[in-house]
Amino acid sequence: MNSSEQAEDLKAFERRLMEYVSCLQPATGRWRMLLLVVSVCTATGAWNWLTDPETQKVSFSSSLWNHPFFTISCITLIALFFAGIHRRVVAPSIIAARLRTVLAEYNMSCDDTGKLILKPRTNIQ
Repeated sequence: MNSSEQAEDLKAFERRLMEYVSCLQPATGRWRMLLLVVSVCTATGAWNWLTDPETQKVSFSSSLWNHPFFTISCITLIALFFAGIHRRVVAPSIIAARLRTVLAEYNMSCDDTGKLILKPRTNIQ
């Protein structure tokens, strides 16, 4: 295989890699927005729950029953984490980190967008 064919193969691999990473971005953005909204709702509900004077006077379960917004948003946040939202939010960086590990064997790396970085060859004598 001559150097022009190798260069074309590397360019094709880089294009495919960048395409794959860019396709992850819209879904990642939606998951981040959902996590942000649910986190803000949980924090707001927690503030209302903690500042309510009735919270100290009733039992824990009654207190949660009296604050359904906090209860539902907290359960939703916990369910999202059990469903793996923490992995979906950082999916592109996980893919890039794994690629860097594999590409290191070939004296290459990549940035977070999938663009290849060619490292100089080391001559072993």
